[in-house]
Amino acid sequence: MAGIPSTARVVIIGGGAVGVSSLYHLAKAGWTDCVLLEKNELTAGSTWHAAGNVPTFSTSWSIMNMQRYSTELYSRLGAEVDYPMNYHVTGSVRLAHSKERMQEFQRAKGMGLYQGMNLEVLGVDEIKGKYPFIETHDLAGALYDPADGDIDPAQLTQALAKGARDMGAKILRFTPATGVSRENGEWIVHTEKGDIRCEYVVNAAGYYAQKVGEWFKPYGGRTVPMMVMSHQYVLTEQVPEIEAWSKEVGHKLPLLRDVDVSYYLRQEKGGFNIGPYEPNCKAHWVNPSDPMPDDFSFQLYPDDLDRIEEIVADAMERVPLAGTAGISRIINGPIPYAPDGNPLIGPMPGVPNAFEACVFTFGIAQGGGAGKVLAEWITEGCTEWDMWSCDPRRYTDYTDREYCIEKGKEVYGNEYAMHFPWHRWPAAPDRKVSPVHDKIKELGGQMGAYNGWERANWFAQPGDDTSEAATHTWGRSGPWEQRIKEECEAVRDSVGVLNLPGFSRFWVQGEGADDWLRGFCTGGIPKVGRMNLIYVADKRGRILTELSCIRLAENSFVLITAATAQWHDGELIRNSVPEGVTVRETTTERDCLIIAGPKSRDLLAGISDADLSMGWLTHQHATVAGRKAFLIRVSFAGELGWEVHAENAEMPEIYDAVLAGGAKPFGMWALNSLRIEKGYRAWKGDLSTDYSLLEGGLERFVRFDKPQDFTGKAALLAEKQRGVKKSFVTLIVDAKDCDAPYMSTLWHDGKVVGETTSGAWGYRVNASVALGMVRADLAVPGTELEVEIYGERCRAVVQPDQPLWDPENARIRA
Repeated sequence: MAGIPSTARVVIIGGGAVGVSSLYHLAKAGWTDCVLLEKNELTAGSTWHAAGNVPTFSTSWSIMNMQRYSTELYSRLGAEVDYPMNYHVTGSVRLAHSKERMQEFQRAKGMGLYQGMNLEVLGVDEIKGKYPFIETHDLAGALYDPADGDIDPAQLTQALAKGARDMGAKILRFTPATGVSRENGEWIVHTEKGDIRCEYVVNAAGYYAQKVGEWFKPYGGRTVPMMVMSHQYVLTEQVPEIEAWSKEVGHKLPLLRDVDVSYYLRQEKGGFNIGPYEPNCKAHWVNPSDPMPDDFSFQLYPDDLDRIEEIVADAMERVPLAGTAGISRIINGPIPYAPDGNPLIGPMPGVPNAFEACVFTFGIAQGGGAGKVLAEWITEGCTEWDMWSCDPRRYTDYTDREYCIEKGKEVYGNEYAMHFPWHRWPAAPDRKVSPVHDKIKELGGQMGAYNGWERANWFAQPGDDTSEAATHTWGRSGPWEQRIKEECEAVRDSVGVLNLPGFSRFWVQGEGADDWLRGFCTGGIPKVGRMNLIYVADKRGRILTELSCIRLAENSFVLITAATAQWHDGELIRNSVPEGVTVRETTTERDCLIIAGPKSRDLLAGISDADLSMGWLTHQHATVAGRKAFLIRVSFAGELGWEVHAENAEMPEIYDAVLAGGAKPFGMWALNSLRIEKGYRAWKGDLSTDYSLLEGGLERFVRFDKPQDFTGKAALLAEKQRGVKKSFVTLIVDAKDCDAPYMSTLWHDGKVVGETTSGAWGYRVNASVALGMVRADLAVPGTELEVEIYGERCRAVVQPDQPLWDPENARIRA
């Protein structure tokens, strides 16, 4: 049919800000043979009723990058594409009511400075200088962001659309996609006006993303993890004083956010826009009696002012002028939410050449950066910034409908809440539990979720405060601190046991498996009966993943990786094995115990027939407590130890016998302390695509001389020749109550020179330890740096390139 191309390189489904930004950035990358399908008019859906706020603030490094890029793009877009745009860079004032909130602001300021942003922390007496009409009672201070502002969502979308069209991309309005099919390695996107064959397809369908996602289920897809919230904002009538002030000074008021009360307040022409995120929130389209309509493009929900009345009243007390005008309109529209509030950008799990750019809670603020990221995924196969925070594969099979609804409501009701390191968000627990879960809870286990798997973070004793309120601190001091210390000391002096369900396990076997694995990883592979760590790089030589490689036979391997990496690494392995090599996943069939400490051999000798004289990095089948088990001589805790893997049904007896043998249960937070003292890296913290293997100090896992080529070899050789820009370091930090969180800024001679990737108190070395990346010339033992921890610069000293604890590894090899 005329007007519908029969082929395209990429088809994008959905014409909101994110879909159109994706098309624009694909065209900018030279991929102009792309088509966007919109079932109604552009901006239909969340975009048309969006408030249009464009913040940069985040305490997530990747989200901040994405939002910062959006502000930079929007400031030049109108001129670039010759389209008029109402983009008001007003700045913003974010209010704090507590010391903890001010610490969060200081952290954001440090991260922003590293990204080239000029965030400013204000004292209470400085706030009125930025916002003259505010009442400053009960405030502790504020954060000022000069780059914040607001934009007209419709104009933004149309400007991106014009830019994309001018470069040759096609936009088909009033052309709903009706389904997809796959034939001869190509996608066929079906519409009412005809079919389009394409190489890639993108689900950018906003709050319809779950419906669109169902089309991909026959091709390996899953139900998109999302739900839809009702979000209201209130528009007041005009306020003469505001109109007069704006006319006099020539600009609008800064956008005001009271994050502890949970609302934003923005000047809208001469009035106000008040947008609350209320705890007593409402989800929509969650049951059969309330189905999602086929078309809700330019519709709204009925007003529900009662839900937000208290928060609106608080805003009017904070800025009394807002209370002098009547309410002119209430906008109540749908916003999609993923269970953690971050969008889905990247490869569609399990589906070839399909991508997601959907479930955006802040689609206008993130839309510019999201289009950049999505275009990089498709055209380059990798992204400039590590985007695991938004990768669709971060969720696996535990995100059923009830989970998504409960978590979505929790995230919405706590939209501006602080994400304290010791706090667990309580909604939707126990999605996946180990065979000894109940026993661990009986022992005082305070649980955390890891890819949905419940693991003990620490073990409380009678009388310990285990309330949520106790965890609302950035510092390490709390009831857990003494318990973590005791757990670490037990592993150091005696023997501890950690139940670790959810390890991602892939059994790879078949003729040629050994040759495939040599080319898959950057280094060598173990001999039969041995194990070692292997790394996989992307084409830039950056760290894609780390796996434990256990060689059972000449062409039989078990690859074990982090729980959170299950779908990421599973896809990586399955997509690269040759014909004749099979991959069987056993993640859910088996459970694991870490048994570690100088008395671990004695304990196991009393309950196992294993040959406990076998050395470091060996493995064997044996029985433990009369049950079949698989023992690996390895320890992430950095002490003599074994991993004991067994089928789920066998584990309760094994665990009981280990406890009866004197092992003290320890948790994930103790393990984190123990591994940091050894300089052991954690995936998607210390190990991410933000860094190359050489920067990460992993050259010993790269074999440039092996005959097999591996992905990233050319890039790593070139980097080795010219030298790295950053180097991995271990730091001893003169920290006070707070250890260095991820992405704390490192300083030297008044300049930012790097960042931490993780930090914790080391109870064996009795010091605060941080791992990080620093400018290569400063990665010299003894170099003094400063690490900025929640606004306070603390002395940090670069340590020798060896573990702080047991540098000769004598204890591990004992």
